[in-house]
Amino acid sequence: MKNILVLCTGNSCRSQIADGYLKHFAGDKAAVYSAGIETHGVNPKAIKVMAENQIDISGHTSNHVDEYLNIPFDYVITVCDNANEACPFFPGTVERFHQNFPDPAKASGSEEEIFQEFVRVRDMIKVYCENFVKRHLS
Repeated sequence: MKNILVLCTGNSCRSQIADGYLKHFAGDKAAVYSAGIETHGVNPKAIKVMAENQIDISGHTSNHVDEYLNIPFDYVITVCDNANEACPFFPGTVERFHQNFPDPAKASGSEEEIFQEFVRVRDMIKVYCENFVKRHLS
């Protein structure tokens, strides 16, 4: 079983969504963790947008990357440029991957427009996670 860390700025949206999809697609092939350079709490809109895809992240917590420094990760995936730049060093043979996704929490407009941005980003992350699992865990 591989250990995967998904890292974002606040561990509230993008990393939580990626965590949910990686667990969904990887099944028992990986232990998935998500963390932030900071902790902002899990965004309720991220929970709602994932529930639309029958993935429950309502029990997730927002964790700081320092909590996981002793875990021997096989893969670290940064999902925003800020986390990529601030990512701490993980010893061992860690493979790092980076994909900058837009932050849906910064969307503006009506409630519907903001939610549609969460849907758009969710769908981008879903494709990325499904492809990641196919390439690295199959």
